[in-house]
Amino acid sequence: MSAAQHIPATPTAAARSHPLRALLARPVPAVMGVLNITPDSFSDGGDFISPERAREHAARMIAEGADIIDIGAESTRPYGSQPVSAEQELQRLRPVLAAVAALGAPVSIDSMKAEVVDWALANGASIANDVWGLQRDPKMAAVVAAHGAPLVVMHNREAVDEAIDIIADIDAFFARSLALAARAGIADTHIVLDPGIGFGKTPRQSMMALARLAEFKHFGLPILVGASRKRFISTVVPSEPKDRLGGSLAAHLIAVQNGARIIRAHDVAATAQALKVAHAITTSIEDSR
Repeated sequence: MSAAQHIPATPTAAARSHPLRALLARPVPAVMGVLNITPDSFSDGGDFISPERAREHAARMIAEGADIIDIGAESTRPYGSQPVSAEQELQRLRPVLAAVAALGAPVSIDSMKAEVVDWALANGASIANDVWGLQRDPKMAAVVAAHGAPLVVMHNREAVDEAIDIIADIDAFFARSLALAARAGIADTHIVLDPGIGFGKTPRQSMMALARLAEFKHFGLPILVGASRKRFISTVVPSEPKDRLGGSLAAHLIAVQNGARIIRAHDVAATAQALKVAHAITTSIEDSR
């Protein structure tokens, strides 16, 4: 029996505790540290594929200020990634997930496959992060609902179309995903929206999504942004992925200004520092009025 076919009768303990609730209540946005255990991720493919290095990197990110560890075993970069089977994803996750979860920070599972998400939520992960927002795997909504887990709904597109109104497209996508979630019994209080920076978008459309992020507040749900090292930065200042820290910080600070409550980042220490300092400056202004 596959993992996706074995849906637990009650939510797993880690998911029932809803690890995002306390983080979202804090004044400073939460930081989600990226842990790619893949050979072909766009900025750090192969760097942390061994279980030992994966655990060490997760521990380092937590020490640097990561509130959540987002672990992915299949590259979802828009260009040049190689699809893998659910079994391949699970082979990469099995030696790593429990050790990372034991470090104490909530773990999100970055996968578009219900079978993988089901296994991960039963074995240490407590958040589902679906880059297709419940719209790719028809079993995903039921799996997430059965575990009672928080869910990140990310906007995505099969192909880039520079002629479309990307804000309207993201808005309509979120509405469809939320309808799927409601039908499956996933509570709105468990859902976070992600505009999917760099996914199915031109660089200009990614920047537009960041600039107009506040327009998605009408859903009444927390917003996550992951602009870290993304290609749009290089269209402004030509650079390799690991040389885009400045652009990543700029994008994330603007995202927070426009309503983001969770920031997904590779460079955790710099991101956590930037968010805390920006909050301190903003608070000092408000306190002086």
